[in-house]
Amino acid sequence: MLEGCQTAKERWGGVSEIVDRWLNERQELIVLYCSINGMDQFDDDKRPVASKLKELCQILVDYASAGHFEVYEQLLREAGEFNDGGVELANAVLPELELNTSKCLQFNDHCESISSLQGLQEAISALGETLAERFSYEDKMIESLHESHREKLSDCRA
Repeated sequence: MLEGCQTAKERWGGVSEIVDRWLNERQELIVLYCSINGMDQFDDDKRPVASKLKELCQILVDYASAGHFEVYEQLLREAGEFNDGGVELANAVLPELELNTSKCLQFNDHCESISSLQGLQEAISALGETLAERFSYEDKMIESLHESHREKLSDCRA
């Protein structure tokens, strides 16, 4: 039993760190999103807005990529290892996240062509809805695929 706990700790102890780092990036994304969403006019030279949009797009793409290529992968491995039904949830949620990622990438591809305040507000509003949906799916995955196993990992550390 101790050996099984050690193996689980070695395999999944780092998942928490990956998820924590990713959630910190999420927070950074939200803060930047809110700073742009609250803008009620373009500055004279449009630099601050353009700069914030560029940074938002970069963080958005990095965040989505980390989700798909790092976090979701780790959560799926953990769920498969514990074999407690989490894989089925992931298989239901992942297609929704892929559609959501497409929306995020569309925003990224088109944000440079936004030329008016109204266009910016509409695009930012739509992105906000997309992000809220994404965070809901991701939180469901984290809760089901990782948090449910945290106790088992904690038992191994004791």
